[in-house]
Amino acid sequence: MTAPSPTEAPAPEPALAGAAAPRRRTFGLAAATALVTGNIIGGGIFALPAAVAPYGTVSLVAFVVLSVAAVLLALLFGKLARRSPVTGGLYVYPRDAFGPFAGFLSAWSYWTMCWVSIAALAVAVVGYVDVLIPLHGNHALEGLVALAALWLPAAANFAGTRWVGAVQLVSTVLKFVPLLLVATIGLFFVDADNFGPFNASGQSTPGAVAAAAALLLYSFLGVESAAVSAGEVEDPERTVGRASVLGTLASAVVYILGTVAVFGLVPHDRLVNSGAPFADAVNAITGGSWGGTAIALVAVASITGCLNGWILMAAQMPYAAARDGLFPKPFSKVGKGGVPAFGVWAVAVLGTLLIALNYTAGPDTTFRVLVLITTFTGCVPYLLSAAAQLFWLVQGTPERVRPAGLARDLTVAALSFAFSFWLIAGAGYAAVYQGALFLFAGIPVYVWLRGRQKETAA
Repeated sequence: MTAPSPTEAPAPEPALAGAAAPRRRTFGLAAATALVTGNIIGGGIFALPAAVAPYGTVSLVAFVVLSVAAVLLALLFGKLARRSPVTGGLYVYPRDAFGPFAGFLSAWSYWTMCWVSIAALAVAVVGYVDVLIPLHGNHALEGLVALAALWLPAAANFAGTRWVGAVQLVSTVLKFVPLLLVATIGLFFVDADNFGPFNASGQSTPGAVAAAAALLLYSFLGVESAAVSAGEVEDPERTVGRASVLGTLASAVVYILGTVAVFGLVPHDRLVNSGAPFADAVNAITGGSWGGTAIALVAVASITGCLNGWILMAAQMPYAAARDGLFPKPFSKVGKGGVPAFGVWAVAVLGTLLIALNYTAGPDTTFRVLVLITTFTGCVPYLLSAAAQLFWLVQGTPERVRPAGLARDLTVAALSFAFSFWLIAGAGYAAVYQGALFLFAGIPVYVWLRGRQKETAA
């Protein structure tokens, strides 16, 4: 019998200095899938159809391309989780393949993306709450709403992973079902004349696809959620891959069908200037004017659930690195509920500072710059993880790896690497430049931590 591929051989979680005792895994397939779906589908979907409408229906082609690429990433993380079924996956894979410095860069980059994105999502809730309860432009009230949107999901995380999983499951159903209803029922009310031209951009078709994709590139961030939380997942060697693929496919269905429905329900000239395309689509179906309220409720549930999952991700990545001494030691402490409590506190406090900055500073603030940087920092761990898988596959010998399995795994890893590279390139010069500076700003932290390790060992 041929031995299994080295990429599929589970590796036990290393016994590291300061490691916590093994914890009971609380995420089954349903909760893990909800974590992936909930983290992918945030608040952006409610504006996506209007954002890509200027390119015409060619943007649907970009959505399909991105969906295929996201599924490839999901397959990649499933394979990597078979090898290292532990918490902090996107940190663990580069660390095991290339050493502690690569692991640190991945963890630092991902953590940066998480806490800045969390603050941005909390601010995004304000616009939808304003539809339900007019805030009249009062910055103090808007800031309080954003802080509530941040700290309520943080409280669920303090309560433990079981509560996180429950909240994620409920919030995912609350947002997924209404969006899917619009995406399916809306298809029966579609008017072909509303779609407008296939390519409305004036560019070549490949150019229009690339331009539309640049706006949609980050609509699938979160596909890695089950891999990052693998230490909390039951039977992670199998469940992580299944949850990643199922969650990504479910999100892709909602994205594509929802965009098709909105394109066919709202006339193209109106859609281009729409501030709430899904609300306009609901109004077109019902003939009423309550679509804005309904969509605002769904959006609040959507973003709250997304925040619940991302806060967990933001705590677990540095937790894994801190157990290796590559993040400050407090990040390795786990609370009674099984969640790294200090990591939750850190991301909540940093998010609070950014929210305060957003409502007190001018338009060209550090907050806006940092949000731009996340478009780069979120993709660095993808690139390094794909490179790690390629590294392990290249190390394998023909005697130990089935040729068909090797070819399949190499294809998935190579395409995932290319997709990650494309994501980084598509972020734009400013994001890549500023993101690289912010990434390298973490090097002094690494130097200090490694220096302390050598000093302690001596």
